[in-house]
Amino acid sequence: MFEYISGKISELTPTYVVLDCNQIGYFIHISLNTYATLENKDSAKLYVYEAIREDAYTLYGFSEKDERQLFLLLISVSGIGANTARMILSSFSVNELKTVIATDDVNQMKGVKGIGLKTAQRVIIDLKDKVDVSDADLTAKDAVGQTKANKEESVAALVMLGFARPAAVKVVDKILEENPAMQLEKVIKEALKRM
Repeated sequence: MFEYISGKISELTPTYVVLDCNQIGYFIHISLNTYATLENKDSAKLYVYEAIREDAYTLYGFSEKDERQLFLLLISVSGIGANTARMILSSFSVNELKTVIATDDVNQMKGVKGIGLKTAQRVIIDLKDKVDVSDADLTAKDAVGQTKANKEESVAALVMLGFARPAAVKVVDKILEENPAMQLEKVIKEALKRM
């Protein structure tokens, strides 16, 4: 019924926003990505999805049509409700989620609170053919390049701190295998704990 709601932001939290539109306050559930877009703004235009059930009438809002489209795809997967879909969209940006799906990254998907192995696999299998991965391919290639750069810099830093190169390579490889998107300083800190 609603395509979007535009109005003045009267209340904003990481999980919801209240938009004042012609003196009517709309309580709209949002993801962290949308929250980040709305921060420090006085007004907003959100593309909405209405979830209508017997016991509730709930609005979900998105700063981009792409994010709403991914939300709709996620809730079409068996076992994924609106709140779980919002949790997934709070854990990844639109392009990151497309990359996770495009590259069959079950471990990343499983890292989302409330998502088990079977559900993660189901999301990827069900959505792989439905998600436009042209942007995701670029992101995936960038991520691989970034991971390689992080590995080299982390190993170099550990060697400078006096650790043997083979041991440093082994630990850094293990850390990046577990979390390829980990930032450089976190990789080094984690490696120091494990050395």
